[in-house]
Amino acid sequence: MPRKFNITGICVPSRHYMVDMSAVVEQIEEKFIRQGEYFTINRARQYGKSTLLELLYRKLKDQYIVIDMSFEAADDCFVSMYTMAQGFVNKASRALREVEGISKDMTDLWNQPVSRKWPLDSLGNKISDFCRLTDRKVVLLIDEVDRAADNQIFLSFLGILRELYLRRAAGRGDTFQSVVLAGVHDIRNLKAKLHPGQEQSYNSPWNIAAEFNVDMSLSRDGIRGMLADYEADHHTGSDMDAAADMIYEYTDGYPFLVSYICKKVDEEIAGSSSFPDRTAAWSREGILEAVKLLIKGPNTLYDDMIKHISDHQDLREMLNNILFEGQKYPYQEYDKPVSTGKMFGFIMERDGMVTVANRIFESQLYSYFLSEELKKNHRQREALPDRNQFIQSGFLDMDLVMEKFYEYYQGLYSEEDENFIEKYGRKLFLMYLKPIINGAGNFYVEDQSRTRLRTDIVIDYKGQQYIVECKIWHGAEYNRQGEKQLAGYLEAYRAQKGYLLSFRFGKQKKTGISRRQINGKEIMEIVV
Repeated sequence: MPRKFNITGICVPSRHYMVDMSAVVEQIEEKFIRQGEYFTINRARQYGKSTLLELLYRKLKDQYIVIDMSFEAADDCFVSMYTMAQGFVNKASRALREVEGISKDMTDLWNQPVSRKWPLDSLGNKISDFCRLTDRKVVLLIDEVDRAADNQIFLSFLGILRELYLRRAAGRGDTFQSVVLAGVHDIRNLKAKLHPGQEQSYNSPWNIAAEFNVDMSLSRDGIRGMLADYEADHHTGSDMDAAADMIYEYTDGYPFLVSYICKKVDEEIAGSSSFPDRTAAWSREGILEAVKLLIKGPNTLYDDMIKHISDHQDLREMLNNILFEGQKYPYQEYDKPVSTGKMFGFIMERDGMVTVANRIFESQLYSYFLSEELKKNHRQREALPDRNQFIQSGFLDMDLVMEKFYEYYQGLYSEEDENFIEKYGRKLFLMYLKPIINGAGNFYVEDQSRTRLRTDIVIDYKGQQYIVECKIWHGAEYNRQGEKQLAGYLEAYRAQKGYLLSFRFGKQKKTGISRRQINGKEIMEIVV
């Protein structure tokens, strides 16, 4: 069976194109398993946790007895202490059937029912006896612990593991060599999920856990290696290193996003009317088409993002302020919106500050916030021009887009005060732009320039890129500096033309449209 790109469930090297994670698995074994650590692999949804556990299982199974299980369908186990203890025994028994070299006496010991009167003590004794009598060390892997992470009975189970761990450390008993729990939430920080009245249990059952600081994102070189495998099978003749670099630039190595783009290029874009074969599809234009489909949705990750933003208003406010107002937030994980955004994978730390995790998420957040704003802003929505006039022979007439924005703004917002425009100016332009390019293009904002004073917007439309710098007018000298900066940015993007959108205030303000040459680049300036 030919390999394919996978975005659902566990990735298997023999069946799927995937980044080589052997170095990551080796690091986990050496740093955590051999050292007898208990830890949580807590990463955002669809970040490759289950795949990593499977690879870890395959790496460990010859040297250790590995009890591998999932709590995904374990709701019935957490009805009572007894059902939890017996449910764990049943799941472990099934896992042990796959372990070679386990004697019948050992399986019989494990399969004995737990005490109904003292189920947790009975389970703890069973674990100790089993680990003492086996000829190999025992490792416990549990996936999908989020299914039970807000359940007090589950916390009691963690308490048993903690007690056995501490007894082992004191030389007074045997237990698992290592315990690995995988889920979105860090079990050391259960306060985010506990129900009211349960917060007294916060941080106590799992404070023995080592910090899991292994980078699980897919590296640029890793993506290159995956696409090299693909190229060896399909012989497209495309520049796969360039394709890998482009995919990384949009995703920052978020595993689901990387696989989604590759899968779309391979299975949907290749063979379409615009990209008749794989060679055409694995081009810059083909990858941009996949990016457009990913940003537009629907997909499970985007649906999950919207749900979490709706549920966490402080996170929503922080993201909105970063994107549209250029506000800076220090990256301090004890701040609730920061820790929540990190847990869900929406943000990351860069130079000590909070930033959106990747261009895909940034574009999806812009799209969501702008759509919500347009629903509320009847005046702006009703004044939007007909998008068809901006498309000439299938391409975007960016000059006309900017000319019409000048007219649009003058008609709607020319009398607004400076504070209003400084806060909402870029949002007004993006709200105007989004319906024009929607369905055929997308945009992102360069985070190096996302400040209150200036913003560089990169618009992708059917393989063509357009650079727009938005800024507040702060005098002629500042404006000249902005023109030079834009010219330098155009050079970096190998573009000949750019657009400078300036918001100018004051009773004597001068508005209009002009064109000039700066360092060999054509600048169209729109002052409103």
